Amino acid sequence: MRKKIRFIINPKSGIGKKNLIPNLIEENLDLDLFEYDIILTEYKLHAKSIAKRSSEEGYDIVCAVGGDGSVHEVGTALIGTKTKLAILPTGSGNGLARHLNIPMDLVDAIKCINKENAIQMDTVLVNDKTFLGVGGYGFDAVIAKKFDTHTKRGLRGYIYLIFREFFKYNPINVSIDIDGKVKTLPVVLCTVANSSQFGNGFTISPKSDVTDGKIELCILKPFSIWSAPSIIYRFFRKSGDKSRFTEIMSFKKAKIQLTDSLAHYDGEPFDVKDELNISVIPHSLNILVGKK
Repeated sequence: MRKKIRFIINPKSGIGKKNLIPNLIEENLDLDLFEYDIILTEYKLHAKSIAKRSSEEGYDIVCAVGGDGSVHEVGTALIGTKTKLAILPTGSGNGLARHLNIPMDLVDAIKCINKENAIQMDTVLVNDKTFLGVGGYGFDAVIAKKFDTHTKRGLRGYIYLIFREFFKYNPINVSIDIDGKVKTLPVVLCTVANSSQFGNGFTISPKSDVTDGKIELCILKPFSIWSAPSIIYRFFRKSGDKSRFTEIMSFKKAKIQLTDSLAHYDGEPFDVKDELNISVIPHSLNILVGKK
């Protein structure tokens, strides 16, 4: 019996690709292994409700076709279920897909699904919200909020917003409690990392592993504009953890108090409470990955 797979396509992600994807699926998916259907999302959080319904209907795999926001919606709906998440990356950053070695080329990504190489990955719970890869409460949350309504997509859109907003940004104060050890300090980034990167190779936590039962808290302390090029270079070279402005702590549970309510989870902006209880949910999501 062939396995059932549903592709959920975000038509706003990957402009120019959405009309090509159905043909690419038909031509490259192994139809001896799978029967499939396709649904296009029509509004925000539509993908989440489709994924939840698909799992209840017994689909073996639900594939998010889009960026990290689409992956967030689909993946969080599948936490704790037997249904596997697959990803066809068509977004601006594709951070989780890159961490999991899923090809950026869509034909190769579809063929990757055919191999059914699956793992059980950890996910993250913050108060009443879950996420898959990376969440943040500093400058990255500001950029996520601005990018959500920005007309220019892709890496250029991110770069434009980063340069525009950086000179206006004031570090936030955070209080971090891990195993009873409390640390209070101003930060530019306060990032909770289950996977390693925001996207496009910008690696915030190079040693993060989505199957190790732990998550990392990554702090970037205030720095002068003259230090910015070397810090950015380190992040793209996967050595940001070696900068004197960064600190990374592994944990299973933590409590963070904020002076700002803005956050992002997998690139999706949210308003949050000023006290966050963060914990890892080990091996809670079945997901198809690429080869290392």
